Amino acid sequence: MTSTGTTAPPPPGVDRLLRPYAGGLAVVVVLQLIGAVAGLAPLLAVVELGRTLLAPGPADDGHVRNVVLAGVAGLLVRLLFTAASSGVGHLLDTRVQLSLRRQLAARLGRVPIGRLARRRTGELAKLVGEDVSAVHPLIAHTPGELVSAFVVPLVSLGYLLTVDWRLTLVTLIPVLLAVALVPLMMTPARLREQKEFDAAMGRISASVVEFVQGIAVVKAFGGSERAHGKFRTAVGDFTRSFYRMVRGLAGVAAGMQVALSPPFVLLAVLVGGAYRITGGGLAPADLLPFLLLGLGLTAPVAALGHGFDDLQAARRAVGRIRDVLAEPSLPEPVRPVAPEGHRVEMRDVRFGYEGAEAGREVLHGIDLVLEPGTITAVVGPSGSGKSTLVQLLPRFYDPTHGSVLLGGVDLREVGSQELYRRVSFVFQDVRLLRASVADNIALAVPHADRDAVVRAARRASIHDRILELPRGYDSVIGEDARLSGGEAQRVSIARALLAETPVLVLDEATAFADPQTERAVREALAQTREKRTTLVIAHRLETIADADTVVMLRDGDIVERGTAAELLARNGAFAEFWKIHAGAMEAGVMEGKEAR
Repeated sequence: MTSTGTTAPPPPGVDRLLRPYAGGLAVVVVLQLIGAVAGLAPLLAVVELGRTLLAPGPADDGHVRNVVLAGVAGLLVRLLFTAASSGVGHLLDTRVQLSLRRQLAARLGRVPIGRLARRRTGELAKLVGEDVSAVHPLIAHTPGELVSAFVVPLVSLGYLLTVDWRLTLVTLIPVLLAVALVPLMMTPARLREQKEFDAAMGRISASVVEFVQGIAVVKAFGGSERAHGKFRTAVGDFTRSFYRMVRGLAGVAAGMQVALSPPFVLLAVLVGGAYRITGGGLAPADLLPFLLLGLGLTAPVAALGHGFDDLQAARRAVGRIRDVLAEPSLPEPVRPVAPEGHRVEMRDVRFGYEGAEAGREVLHGIDLVLEPGTITAVVGPSGSGKSTLVQLLPRFYDPTHGSVLLGGVDLREVGSQELYRRVSFVFQDVRLLRASVADNIALAVPHADRDAVVRAARRASIHDRILELPRGYDSVIGEDARLSGGEAQRVSIARALLAETPVLVLDEATAFADPQTERAVREALAQTREKRTTLVIAHRLETIADADTVVMLRDGDIVERGTAAELLARNGAFAEFWKIHAGAMEAGVMEGKEAR
């Protein structure tokens, strides 16, 4: 075996995720640093003016003018550099979000589809949408706020220490009280509550997506109450988790807000200043810098505290992004081998899912050969392993034991690009891209001309329907093109016909089609059956009758195989399966006649 291992790489840390943008972040920090320091100039100018005007004797007009000009210049520099820092930070944030979404898309494109099936659609949508957006404070705001939170107090403290170090310590009391409360927001209980809140939010997103996607079925079968009930349960869980989180943080947050509030800061400075002035240790004019800069000490820390929830949310979002980026990609062979022909063989294939179903085998020692130019139909009751079996061929999963060979080569030795040039698949649950109908058909052959696309659409019996769309083949799915389930399946079949791969996998690909359309599609596939190897999950009798080989699965084992006629003659499991389906079809026909 020359494939690379499936072990996931270590999750990339925040530093690795942001390393390509270190230069931009440095620019943001430097600009904010200059702006923060310059922002102290107006306060220091007011302090100096107060001390100058309160001093005995006439004031020096030139000195007063220079102090005012210095304050104005500092204010302009602050406005200019903080605006530049914010602008650069937000531009950098858009680049980071674009990069993260591209990385997620690339990783999800390389992760085996079977692994993605473990995650709900809503969870993935939240990850690519909300979680990436939640990184915004970490890039656009945190660097500037951190600079202000540390530089402004340090510079202010340096100046105040030159005036009176004792009153400087008193001025620090509100900041120290607020900082002492921070660990209470990071206790294991608080972190657990925040994690539960995120999980509850994810369940709401997933329930909404699932409800919207299945709303037609819900309405048709009167299950709206149950579907709404699931959503209400998710909302209830979210409300309770939100209440627990807020209840745990409310006291601490209120304490921090009181400690950093201007009235509390002024009270501490005035009490300490009054004590120093009455004791003769401080001139009354020297109280002014503490009153002004004392507020400057707490304002940046307060701003950082207000953004603490956003920072925590960003940290958790980055963690979830890291987890997905660390998902192991489809193992690629170190030295790819090209298959010779398109004969498919499964040798002692066993498979068991990971996660909750770990340890339970779905397939037990499957041995199966699909000869070129033949159609093999897989039948069996629900849960027998049919879908799992056909998903091994396009490598949505790799077998946990045994091997699947194409042209005599283990699929794990075939490069993914080479594999998908040889294997195409059409499944019952079709998802079309938000692109033109023509682009959806030509997905596997992007350089195909319009004539080839039209020919494929005709063979899939979807051409006439496409012409009815507002812009025909240029209509965009989801915008001016609305297709039914059967029509979407036919677009997917047209895509497979255009690709002309030597191996075709069909999972009830005409389940939503009417009988006439199904017949046309079957005839189109039959025209090229000699050129390809076809594996199909079949429930309809017509599809089974067309097959060269029928494989009957039950509980992950092949219990019968042969032609439909041979299996009927044996009067075994397949014959029973056939009778049940034939009876169901006959009953459906009789009901239709009675309705007419």
